[in-house]
Amino acid sequence: MKTFVLAVLLSAVPMVAADVYIFDLLPTDGNIAGLPGSTVGWGYSIENQSSSLWLITTGLDGGTFQHGTPSSIFDFPDVGPGQTVTVPFNATTSAGLYQLIWDATAPAGFVNTGRFLLGAEWWDASPQNGGKTVMSAPNDTQFYTATVTSPVPEPATISVVAFSLLLLGIGTIRHRRELQRLTSQS
Repeated sequence: MKTFVLAVLLSAVPMVAADVYIFDLLPTDGNIAGLPGSTVGWGYSIENQSSSLWLITTGLDGGTFQHGTPSSIFDFPDVGPGQTVTVPFNATTSAGLYQLIWDATAPAGFVNTGRFLLGAEWWDASPQNGGKTVMSAPNDTQFYTATVTSPVPEPATISVVAFSLLLLGIGTIRHRRELQRLTSQS
C-alpha cells in the first residue's frame, strides 16, 4: 500500500511543477499617456521558464477602448525553452503589443483601463521543426491604463504670462508709492 501511495505522489510531481512563463507589459506598470491625436502604446516581454517545452502564443485580447482607435501590433512569437522575447513599443515601426491612437477630441484627463489577456500553448518542439501541441498554457493577464494628457503651454506662452505678471507687479508698486506720496502731502 505504501508503494502505491508513493507512486501516486511521484506521478503528481510533474503536474505540481508545471512549466510556467512570464508575460509583462512595457512599461512594466502598464501606464501610458499621451496628448489628444497622439499615438501611444505598450511593448511586451515574454519569458519561457520551461527547460524543455516551447511556448507558442495563440491569442491576445485587449478589451475595449474609448476616445481612441486601438490596434494589436503583437507578432505572436514562438518562445523556445529558457528564452525571453522583449519588444518595446515603437509607433514608427509598429512594434510592440498594442497601440492606441487618441481621438483629436479626447478629453484631457480621460483614462482607459483594462487588461491584456495572452493565450498560449506548450509544444514539444518548434512548430517549424515538426513540433506538436502538448497542452494549453494558462492564460496570463496584465492590467493597463492609458491617460489623455493636457498640452503643456509653449515656452513663448509662459514667457508672455511671466512678463505680464512682472508688469502688473511694477504697476502695483508704482500705484502704492503714488498713494503714499499723496497721503503724506495731505
